[in-house]
Amino acid sequence: MKFNRRTKTLMLAGLIFLLIATVAAAGLVMDPARYGPDYSAKRLAPSLSHLFGTDYLGRDMFSRTVKGLSTSILIGALAATASACIALVLGLAAAAAGGIADKIIAYFIDLTMGIPHMVLLIIISFLLGKGLQGVILGVALTHWPNLTRIIRGEALQVREAQFVKSARKFGKPRMAVAFEHILPHVLPQFIIGLILLFPHAILHEAGITFLGYGLSVDAPAIGIILSESMKHIAAGLWWLVVFPGAALVAVVMLFDKLGEQAKLLIDPVSAQE
Repeated sequence: MKFNRRTKTLMLAGLIFLLIATVAAAGLVMDPARYGPDYSAKRLAPSLSHLFGTDYLGRDMFSRTVKGLSTSILIGALAATASACIALVLGLAAAAAGGIADKIIAYFIDLTMGIPHMVLLIIISFLLGKGLQGVILGVALTHWPNLTRIIRGEALQVREAQFVKSARKFGKPRMAVAFEHILPHVLPQFIIGLILLFPHAILHEAGITFLGYGLSVDAPAIGIILSESMKHIAAGLWWLVVFPGAALVAVVMLFDKLGEQAKLLIDPVSAQE
């Protein structure tokens, strides 16, 4: 049976989504005992019984990695969704209101993008007390500018369309025009941008946690795992860094590939091929 390009793209996107969802769900339902200490199995190299080996406390690194990836995916989902919604609201508001409101939003976009990303993220997370809340809000409040700029640009183009001008002439309020006529045309950019925000959110969550400004040290997060593992590389425990790091990169690449497939399906040009 031959499949056309659209069907193949849908199947690949569905497979990627299933893999990511499986990792996230596996971490949620996992018994804490599976990634807890076992002092009789300390510093074991990778084997069939411990695929990623064990650490200095005898914790199974495969289970810890799955749990850490699940935590990162869930945090990334919450933070990326919040950030994308901020971008959508600001982008629509800039196009609908115009004038001073548009200039103010454009100014804040430039201001936020002018500050080093990781520095701003660490400051926000630290001021909010670090932990889960600090990480989610920190990522959400720092990842909206690029998507806002894209949505704003697209919305400004749609605003000049004849059907939008006609709606205004008939006396429709600006926000009604924005949500009824402009919003449907910027949803593809919003969806693609939301998916592509996921890998950035996951990497930055792992980054600030690695630096000590994110999740608490007792959390089985990838950043914590990598931070602890750095102390044991000299002892030859290479698997403590290699496998969790490779798994993090793999998840990020999966999200990136999912964004590419979503773009192929949603983009008007490629969707017709």
